[in-house]
Amino acid sequence: MPGNMNNMLKQVQKMQKEMERLQEEIAQREVEASAGGGAVTVKVNGKREILDIGIQPAVVDPDDIEMLQDLIIAAANEALRKAEEMMAKEMGKVTGGMNLPGLF
Repeated sequence: MPGNMNNMLKQVQKMQKEMERLQEEIAQREVEASAGGGAVTVKVNGKREILDIGIQPAVVDPDDIEMLQDLIIAAANEALRKAEEMMAKEMGKVTGGMNLPGLF
């Protein structure tokens, strides 16, 4: 039994190191999403930090700020969803599809 436990512990440690390496790699990746047919774009990284927001001048209407706000929110939420999906997909490769709460 102790040999099996040592092997299992080594496998867990290897998986943990691989996950840490992957998290660092994913943190450097970027995803982008848009709303309003490309009127607003948002770029985020794998750490789910907003890196850039692009707004086409044609969508800036001082009389309709709410529409611009809605487009920014929609694009940002979609970009963040894509970043989360990217992280889950890559981590699933390491964990073999096991759902391990709290790891990412």
